[in-house]
Amino acid sequence: MKREYDFSKGVRAKFFRHRAKLNLPVYLDEEVFLFVQDIASKRKADASTVVNQLLRSNMELAKTIK
Repeated sequence: MKREYDFSKGVRAKFFRHRAKLNLPVYLDEEVFLFVQDIASKRKADASTVVNQLLRSNMELAKTIK
């Protein structure tokens, strides 16, 4: 590693995009992952679809409880 780096020609926020959509990874516990994988294989769907369906149903339940 160099002692000093020259940033005099650097451009601030060169790759920044104001309205960029970020898809952040979500890490599931092993037990939860296996549960989701089991449902996904039975429905012949991917795990992401199953997780979204489960979360949407929980969102609806939470709305009715309020």
